Amino acid sequence: MVNTGQNLYSRAKKIIPGGTQLLSKRPEMYLPDNWPSYYSKAKGCEVWDLDGNRYYDMSFMGIGANVLGYSFDAVDDAAKNAIDNGGMCTLNAPEEVELAELLIRLHPWANMVRYSKAGGEAMAMAVRIARAHTRKDIVLVCGYHGWHDWYLAANLVKGDQLAEVHLKGLEPAGVPSDLAGSNLIFRYNDISAFEKLVSENEGNIAAVIMEPIPRDFPQEKFLEKIRGVTKEKNIVLIFDEITSGFRLCCGGSHLKLNIEPDIAVFAKGISNGYPMSAVIGRAEVMTAAQDTFISSTYWTERVALAATIENINYFEKHEVEKHLSEMGKLVQEGWKQKADSAGVPIDAGGIYPLSHFVFKLENPLAFKTFFTQEMLAEGYLATTSFYASYSHTKEIAAGYIKSCGKVFEKIASIIGSGEKIENHLNGPVCHSGFSRLN
Repeated sequence: MVNTGQNLYSRAKKIIPGGTQLLSKRPEMYLPDNWPSYYSKAKGCEVWDLDGNRYYDMSFMGIGANVLGYSFDAVDDAAKNAIDNGGMCTLNAPEEVELAELLIRLHPWANMVRYSKAGGEAMAMAVRIARAHTRKDIVLVCGYHGWHDWYLAANLVKGDQLAEVHLKGLEPAGVPSDLAGSNLIFRYNDISAFEKLVSENEGNIAAVIMEPIPRDFPQEKFLEKIRGVTKEKNIVLIFDEITSGFRLCCGGSHLKLNIEPDIAVFAKGISNGYPMSAVIGRAEVMTAAQDTFISSTYWTERVALAATIENINYFEKHEVEKHLSEMGKLVQEGWKQKADSAGVPIDAGGIYPLSHFVFKLENPLAFKTFFTQEMLAEGYLATTSFYASYSHTKEIAAGYIKSCGKVFEKIASIIGSGEKIENHLNGPVCHSGFSRLN
């Protein structure tokens, strides 16, 4: 079969380091040599590749950015109106103030807002503000928070520290060696490790940076204990809501958990695919942004601001989070039922809008690759994660689960035959982390 996307990707790897701009969009992360790679059109939860093949996206929906769905009319109309009235100007867009007031209304603990364009740079901004406020350097980190020097500095010390909370093999090449020890890692729900780091670095900690819900809910009052320590020690608590925000409620997931940070960072979920991120926080902390230089021309463009306001308004009006949980529950329970029926051992979990499963088999990556391969033939962009969107329906989810059952049955048959799953792949096994591309 012709795969125009793969042919284009072969060209891309020769002129774009890493092949794509985002590690999570590399075809090697899904189905090496056979992933469609590029799209010609996307609408709702449907995607058309360069050869005109149509798929339902039952994977990451724009790597978590399109919570309402692709090319969502209400949000796109707001963006088009902003374009028609000038997306950039010497003067400021009034939407800057409107969006700030909207975010503060949703998060009454916060008083001030700054904007940027991507999640990673918003996190870098939040860290800079916290360090400027406290005049301290060390940050304690739990989770994935971007590609910038402050974050990759964790891997300047002995061992692959970020493998515990993100990906294996992230070399800190190009990160100044003097940053070693400025970013210390602890694991989610491990309060003893957190307390040990606080004790060992007493008086030198600027911030604690974490996702309030990275995959599953906190246990044994984990977040309450961290909030207590940070308040006692005057440490800035930063919640990374880039992935979890606006999926459990209209606002940050911390609202559902009833834990108030000092700073919260949003991207992805707030703008439905338009490049927009926001750092919100308490005035006494956020005013430090005026003591350090934080500024960029394209943070002021109007189109994404308008799209974000409409996206959030739509969330409020239509209670989008209820639909996300309903779709996620259908899929998560469907995985369990079909896998159990076929006799294929999996472990499924996560909050419903961000569901995932793993194969409890030897060489799970090979089984993951086979699952993606066979689901693609069924007409689905699929992996072992499902990010629910407002555009997914019960009918689409039911068809997807039916196809999952067929693939699980194939896997059971291969296991029963004693054959290696690798013998049934049409290409290499997918990557699990960062790898250099030839």
